[in-house]
Amino acid sequence: MPKIKVLIIDDSALIRSLLRQIINGEPDMEVVGQAPDPVTAREMIKQLDPDVLTLDVEMPRMNGLEFLEKLMRLRPMPVLMVSTLTEKGNEVTLKALELGAVDFITKPGIGVSDGLTDLSHEIGDKIRAASRAHIRRHALNATQVTRPQPLPGHFLHTTEKIVFVGSSTGGTEALKEFLTRMPATSPAVLITQHMPEAFTRSFAQRLDGLSAMTVKEAAQGERVVPGHAYIAPGHSHLLLKKSGAYYYTELSKAEPVNRHRPSVDVLFHSAAEIAGPNALGVIMTGMGKDGAQGMLAMRHCGAHTIAQDEASCIVFGMPKAAIDIGAAAEVCSLHDIASRVLDRLGRRN
Repeated sequence: MPKIKVLIIDDSALIRSLLRQIINGEPDMEVVGQAPDPVTAREMIKQLDPDVLTLDVEMPRMNGLEFLEKLMRLRPMPVLMVSTLTEKGNEVTLKALELGAVDFITKPGIGVSDGLTDLSHEIGDKIRAASRAHIRRHALNATQVTRPQPLPGHFLHTTEKIVFVGSSTGGTEALKEFLTRMPATSPAVLITQHMPEAFTRSFAQRLDGLSAMTVKEAAQGERVVPGHAYIAPGHSHLLLKKSGAYYYTELSKAEPVNRHRPSVDVLFHSAAEIAGPNALGVIMTGMGKDGAQGMLAMRHCGAHTIAQDEASCIVFGMPKAAIDIGAAAEVCSLHDIASRVLDRLGRRN
């Protein structure tokens, strides 16, 4: 098997050197070039034909977002953003994912060398996933945001039914597509998206501004109510609990599951245990198998389950794992998931 060819674009010589060491240390990938800015990188892309780019944001001659927007219009290819753990960095990274970047790597503000080295396994996994990702041509620029109209839905204001969603690589845009099509009257939605702690609040706020539903980062012990979507914070598992007639959120800092905290499996197992047939499970794009066993438990408890299809996934790993073990009752395109959820909830009402 040929090695995955990676081109590093970063104005920091230290970051370029650290990423080169990490990537060349993996048996199935190699750094074929390094560029200090996007202008230099343009010619290297033509000459070296890399499989994956790592792209910094703040660089001389052209910033990373401007370069990414042009790249995804003219020569779409897998891109991993190299992001800083700052509020500004969060916003820029979310815009980059909107423009078509597959995923991002966070570089620590201090202790950069040790910090990136500690992430070497994750960096390798993300490059592998990016090399297999389904990349689509993007026409958006960095200031445009699409907002689909919510689908019609008429539901009783009850906490009885709850939708549970799990996603990872490619999930930020998949969740935007799903939530912006859900009406304000929708039953509550609990979401686990694999994302670092510093990003989940910004992500929830971004979705809240685009959605008819109220979207927020989940907190400990809050009542789960219709019309609201709760996103697991990056530092904790999100679980469902029940007291009397009402459902509540619970956060847990228990050990990672499938190398993730928050974990989709943890959320889905709690859905099976607490909500049973009143739950509806959705698994979307992402690498790995997190969520498959939990979704199978949901289906065994009478919940309806939906997996995103391969054609519409950025990375088909998580949905495929669920489909392969019979956890998904149906498989459909990302564009159709919201309507299938609402149709199923409507029939059950």
